[in-house]
Amino acid sequence: MYAIVEIAGHQFKVEKDQRVFVNRLATEEGEKVDFDNVLLIGDGSNITLGAPAIDGALVGAKVLRHLKGDKVIVFKKKRRKGYRVKNGHRQSLTEIVIEGITASGAKKAAPKKEVKKAEPKVEAKAAPKKATGKADDLKKIEGAGPKAAEALVAAGFETFEKVANAKPEELSNVLSEASSRLSHIVTDTWPKQAKLAADGKWDELKELQDRLDGGIEK
Repeated sequence: MYAIVEIAGHQFKVEKDQRVFVNRLATEEGEKVDFDNVLLIGDGSNITLGAPAIDGALVGAKVLRHLKGDKVIVFKKKRRKGYRVKNGHRQSLTEIVIEGITASGAKKAAPKKEVKKAEPKVEAKAAPKKATGKADDLKKIEGAGPKAAEALVAAGFETFEKVANAKPEELSNVLSEASSRLSHIVTDTWPKQAKLAADGKWDELKELQDRLDGGIEK
């Protein structure tokens, strides 16, 4: 039996006892984790397709270790500006082993989980927060592109000061809930960057950003 399941924003074809490298998960090493966004299950000649996910299907896994991938060089240049920045990035990864695939009846609570997860987003506490003041240009934070900045503003972190007072884990959760494509972004230095920006220390912010390697301070 095999399954195609979405894990941390990427789709994988998995089988029992298979080891898979995925984007960094919040689960501790040695702990078990379940993935319920199963798109397809194949068992011999029987193939079950989801629409988009299969109700009740579940892929169980165990976290073996957290690690970093191979280094990738990121080079930025602005023409006629004399601006050149060379940084390295190592993707944060998690190695897991697939312990089992359940076709149905595993978790009828899965729909409930979706509802519970959706409630805070529907309540959108960000709405009243967003209206309290003018948003800062959060794209000045290294690693925060337009989509990430939009997600922070929607969650109520519309100023440098609010981002500075948040924990990196809290900011990562905001990005993951906004889009699976943002779940891989490393936010370890965002509060520190935001604090410098809030205090108007732009030169110190530039020096800090030049020291970053894949979102992590050297």
